[in-house]
Amino acid sequence: MRYLHTMVRARNLEETLDFYCDKLGLIETRRYENEPGRFTLIFLATPEDAQASNNKRGGAVIPAIEITWNWDDQIYDEGRNFGHVAYQVDDIYAFCQRLIERGVTINRPPRDGRMAFVKSPDGISIELLQNGEPLPKREPWVSMENVGSW
Repeated sequence: MRYLHTMVRARNLEETLDFYCDKLGLIETRRYENEPGRFTLIFLATPEDAQASNNKRGGAVIPAIEITWNWDDQIYDEGRNFGHVAYQVDDIYAFCQRLIERGVTINRPPRDGRMAFVKSPDGISIELLQNGEPLPKREPWVSMENVGSW
């Protein structure tokens, strides 16, 4: 068995792609538009996962986030049975600072030098984990409070 992707729904495609691509740094690897079904599927991956997948035969980039955008207006409730999506980062403090500079709220700051949470525009919790050992604790992160739910 192999993990393939996680599907999340987007209310506003432009806003969702801005978050995942421009802010988190994922790249679009594939897009499928279904006119009869009135939906678009967009697959996003980290640059590293896209590169690793390109070096192998088989086509699809693994692992990926599948953004499903239904062309007709939809309202999606937050499903608490879905926990979160997690990404590993090389420097959690620098990554979180970059997100703040791009207007993203850090819901659970990396006070421990190891873990943080943010949310997509569609309410999907994104866990950010420090690659390797936790970084030494430092300000302003240690003193930051949680914001909202994560």
